[in-house]
Amino acid sequence: DKTVSLRKDLSEMHEWITQAEEEYLERDFEYKTPDELQKAVEELKRAKEEAMQKEVKVKLITDSVNNFIAKAPPAAHEALKKELDVLITSYQRLCNRLNGKCKTLEEVWACWRELLSYLDVENKWLNEIELKLKATENIQGGAEEISESLDSLESLMRHPEDNRNQIRELAQTLTDGGILDELINEKLEKFNTRWEELQQEAVRRQKSLEQSIQSAQETDKTLRLIQESLAVIDKQLTAYIADRVDAAQVPQEAQ
Repeated sequence: DKTVSLRKDLSEMHEWITQAEEEYLERDFEYKTPDELQKAVEELKRAKEEAMQKEVKVKLITDSVNNFIAKAPPAAHEALKKELDVLITSYQRLCNRLNGKCKTLEEVWACWRELLSYLDVENKWLNEIELKLKATENIQGGAEEISESLDSLESLMRHPEDNRNQIRELAQTLTDGGILDELINEKLEKFNTRWEELQQEAVRRQKSLEQSIQSAQETDKTLRLIQESLAVIDKQLTAYIADRVDAAQVPQEAQ
């Protein structure tokens, strides 16, 4: 009987839709690791593709039912038409929901990758600061050399806040949705702690270098005055020698 065959096709398709909804849309998902999130994205992509492939099956069922209805009396096709309408509506709703959830999860995955990218950039910058602080730890030299080190450190510290703001916003977006919240909180705590510590150390080092510059400048000034004084004395003594003046005649200069 054609009616029985059509109803069987409709029933099988309904069962597949119900099973797909239960497996991919009705379950509560928790993503605690990047692997779980990536696996969910891949599974949902496959489910979306599988649903799209079922479009051919739905079209065949639709054509078969419509052909049957065209030839059968109205009393025989009313129930079938209603079942077909329910099937088409359920199928379209499933496809829409799968597409929506797949798009959402892909955006979540992209958000996670973007967060990692910003963290990588900022951690590389913190590595540079760490190396710069070590390089200026026991710096030797005059005021000019120390001043160059200070300028270099200050230039490195003039780092825009944009990346850190992005990290904060991306992390908030993910954790608000309960996505990788424990891992993200751990990474952020580690990053923020390191950021604060290096910032504080950099400020201390800047003050230390500024004091070193001031001390070096004072030392340079003192040495310059001594050199000028010695030059005057040397010139005076040279004149005495040229004039054959005896040391006893000028005891202070002789001393």
